[in-house]
Parts: sequence; C-alpha cells; structure tokens
Amino acid sequence: MRLSPLAFALLSVSCTTLAASPTKSFADRIYVGGDIITVNDSDLTAEALAIKNGRILAVGKESELMKLRDDKTKIFDLDGKTMIPGFIDGHGHVFNTGIQALSANLLADPDGNVNSIASLQEELRSWVAKPENGKHGIILGFGYDDSQLKEQRHPTRQELDEVSKDLPILIIHQSGHLATLNTKALELAGLKSESTDPDGGKIRRESDGKTPNGVLEETAFFGTLLPLLSKLNAKENEAIFKAGMELYASFGYTTAQEGRASISAVKTMYNLAQEKKLPIDVAAYPDIQVAQEVISPPYYSSEYSNGFRVAGAKLNLDGSPQGKTAWLTEPYLVPPVGQEQDYKGYPSMSDEKAAEYIELAQRNEWQLLTHVNGDAAIDQLLNGIEASQKKLGIPDRGFIAIHAQTARKDQVERFKQLGVFPSFFPMHTFYWGDWHMSSVLGKGRAENISPTGWARDLGMIYTSHHDSPVAFPNSMRVYSATVNRVSRSGQVLGPKQRVSALDGLKSQTLWAATQYKEEKNKGSLEVGKLADLVILSDNPLTAKPEILSDIKVLETIKEGQTIYSIDQQVALGSCINTKRCQEIATTAMISAGLLHHSH
Repeated sequence: MRLSPLAFALLSVSCTTLAASPTKSFADRIYVGGDIITVNDSDLTAEALAIKNGRILAVGKESELMKLRDDKTKIFDLDGKTMIPGFIDGHGHVFNTGIQALSANLLADPDGNVNSIASLQEELRSWVAKPENGKHGIILGFGYDDSQLKEQRHPTRQELDEVSKDLPILIIHQSGHLATLNTKALELAGLKSESTDPDGGKIRRESDGKTPNGVLEETAFFGTLLPLLSKLNAKENEAIFKAGMELYASFGYTTAQEGRASISAVKTMYNLAQEKKLPIDVAAYPDIQVAQEVISPPYYSSEYSNGFRVAGAKLNLDGSPQGKTAWLTEPYLVPPVGQEQDYKGYPSMSDEKAAEYIELAQRNEWQLLTHVNGDAAIDQLLNGIEASQKKLGIPDRGFIAIHAQTARKDQVERFKQLGVFPSFFPMHTFYWGDWHMSSVLGKGRAENISPTGWARDLGMIYTSHHDSPVAFPNSMRVYSATVNRVSRSGQVLGPKQRVSALDGLKSQTLWAATQYKEEKNKGSLEVGKLADLVILSDNPLTAKPEILSDIKVLETIKEGQTIYSIDQQVALGSCINTKRCQEIATTAMISAGLLHHSH
C-alpha cells in the first residue's frame, strides 16, 4: 500500500533516534531537512542521519542528532529532497557495461535513436566517420533491437555491407545473446556454408538453408566476441571497468555486480582494487564453465578487498526471450524465421551437465547465480537443485535464479520450497512488454513475466534488476517497472503482479543486500551499517506512480563520501556520448581494431 504524504509525515515525527550509545563520538556529517527513508520497518522514516568513519552513527530526530556535532561536523541540508539507502545491483554486468563506451549506440528510444534499419545504418556510418573511430579497422555497435525496428526483423549481412564491405562490422543485439555480422566479419570469423551450429547456439541461414545470413545466436555469437575482447590490454580493460562503475554510480548504485565474469575480467578488477579502493563495491560471479580458477582465494571471499570480491559462480542454462532463444515448455507465439510452429527455443546444455555444475557449486559452497529465462530452463535448474539437496542438504541462499522471466506459479512455489532466491527482470514489462504480447509469448503468458506478485503472495522476497548493458543501469526505471509494469505503448502488463512502492524499493536495497548475504552491513539506514546513501529529487513512497521513472538521482554517497553529484555532470545518461568516455573508447578501440588479426 502506497503511503500518503500525511502518513509519511506522521511516521517521520514518530521515528525515534537509533543512537543508543552515550559516547562522546561526534559525527563527520549530519543530514537534515528532507525525507529520510530508512527501509527499516520498525522506523521507516527519520528526520536526520549522522555518519562517522563511513558508517551510520545515528538516525532519528533532528534535535537529538544535532547533539552529535562539533566544530568539525559538516551539516548538509537536503532542502526537501529524499534520502534512501544506496541501490544494490540484483543482477548486472558492470564490467561489460563499460564496453558500451566502445560502441555505436544502436538503442531505441528512450536510450537512443535507432528505430529502423536505415537509422541503424546511419548511426554506424556516423560513428565510423569520426576520426577517433574510423582508423581502428572495425565497426562495432551495441543495442539494436529487432522488436523496436520498423521492419520487425534483424538486419541482414547485406544491409551491413551497405555501410562497409571492407571493414568488418559486428553489432550486438540489446539482449546480449545475439549479434549480426556483415560479410567481411563472417569471413574473418571463418563462418561459411559448411560451418555447423555449435552446441548451445545457432548460425542463422539464408533461404538456401546453408549460407549464413549474418545473425548469430548464443555460443555462435560468443565465439566471435571473445577474440575481440582478448585483444584488450590491462590498461584498456581498466578503462572499461572504470567507465562501467562511474555509470552505475550516476544511477545511485553503491554495490554492483559483474554477473558473468571471465578470468581476465576478474584479474583486471582485482588488480585495480589492490592499487586503490574502488568507488563502489563490486561482486563478481565468474562463469562456472570456463573460469573456475578464479573462484578461489585471493579473489573469492566473503569480504570485500578494497571494494572487490568474487562472491560465487555463474551458470547459464538458456538464452533470451525477446531474442527467442530462451527455452520454453510451450512454443513461441511467432517463431523466428526458418523455425517450425512448435519451436520452443533450446537449452545451453544437457540436464546431466547442468546437474553436474549445480552439485559442484554446492559442494564448494559457492553461491550460484543461474541464468534461466524460459520455464523449461527453470525446470532444469529446479530439478538439478532438488537432486543436489537430496545429496548435500539445503544451503543458505546458495542458489539464485536470475531473470526467471517465464516462471510458472508452480515454479515460484518450488523456489520457496527449495530455498531458491529469485532475481526478477521487470524492466522487460517496459522495454519488451508489447513484443512479448504480440510475438514472443502471447497475452496470457506475457502478463505473468517476472512474477513478483506471486512471490509476495507466498511471503517471499526477491530482487529486481536491469541486467546492464542489456538496459542502462537506470535504478528508477527498474523501480518504476517493478511497481507499475507499464509497457512502451502504455499497457499494464499483469496488474496482479504489481507490488507496492515500498516493496519495489526493498527489492533494490534491503532484499538485494540479503541476496548477497550482506544485510548486516547494507540495504537499510540503521546504526552501524555502511553509510551507502542516495539523494533523490522526489520521495518515491509518496510520488505518483507514473512519475517514478522521472525521479532523478542527485547524489550518490559511498561510505560517507560523495562519489557522484548531478551538479558535477559525471557520467550522466549514456556514457557513449560524454567526451571523457569517448576518450576511453578511443584508447580501447586501438586494440579492438585488431579483431581481424585473430582469425
């Protein structure tokens, strides 16, 4: 239930000071003059908050907290703005988000301007025409979405050839699970008519059933991207990582996730953290299939080392629903070109292999994040967990179901039964809700994607995420989608799956801290917890639901220190469009241009 402004004010007046210790310790900072939402059910709001040595010293009545000031204490007037706990990334890819700085922006509105194949071509031409990009020997784009293109399809290799026949072109689908290559890039990748589909992936073909049409799915695409990333040296990888962290901070995130880390990415992040404390905390989950060597000390730890830790492992069991590679139990409403009417997507691996990885994680006591979009993939995960638990017992929040987009009600009930923590992706209701109804799932199944309402009905908690760089790490758009579930066209997608504004806030703060097993240090504004804070332009608990996505992050504070302020214009919106990030892109593309040398 949404709080009225009057109810909020009454709660604020009744809130008691949490500073119980009568010591002479004085605050470094005290915040007053605005709405302070603690996300602590026993005292939901406060008049003031005091910080000492990066932790919350007290929170409660202004008259009491002002007794904690001396001549060194800085008093900050919120001037009617709202303070909340720092946002915690339920699932995203902070390292890979930095790669957006390398690329032409092919996103549709509201994050870009590509709404047709012609505008996509023009964006690529404009990008490569810039002197800093044109000399690198490759044209790289990120974020096109066939569901948002006027043509309602992927571009072809021939349409990319119209941009350039001489330079290889690789454009990545917004889902991150598909890409389109031009003829030159296909040649350099060694993909021919005789090429066979790799396990867990597909090479889409032209009408002859043989010639690659340029679109690559899943592992077929990943095999072309890895040589590109392998050419980036340590300095360039660090620049990408920094760009990702700064973009996250601009949206109020004080804890970020790299949700499918490679060995090189882990080493880059760890080494940078050893040199200097990271501006935000970063928890990495290396790919359990290829990066087990870094799920061990000194990388793997329950504690952060200068802001970084490997927190567990990542397993991938299927693909993307909007890309129509997710593994379903019932057919897609409209199958991809070349597929039969009974097409249901496909798994990334066999049931036996999935169960093997699940048991490996439990034996090693690794928290396992598992990518499962389709309900068939969710069944595979749950069956593997059940088998593992029969052997080894029930771990403490060891299993996280990532996305769980098409989870059926019986599967949500099994989540609770097996102790699985769901991290949902309600942003799909905005970005792809219309596409899910008209092409992917049909209205009935589409209305129940990311079923947060079912979870709450069962008394479960969950997190809500952005999966950046699939979408910008826009915390307030995540919030709005979780609460409102309104599509681009204005349709409400599954009104019974809506949740309250407070639940939406908890899904990105306190419950997210619980997912990471960090609730003793983060997620709410309580004495002794880290002073990870965000200042917003409006109060999300009293604002009209329709304006939630318009609320601005004004300041991000990590352990008592401001790391982002809107007045400083740091990494606002798309990092691609800022001068500083373009400099990062220029440096990194020097190596990225060596893509054609690796084939």
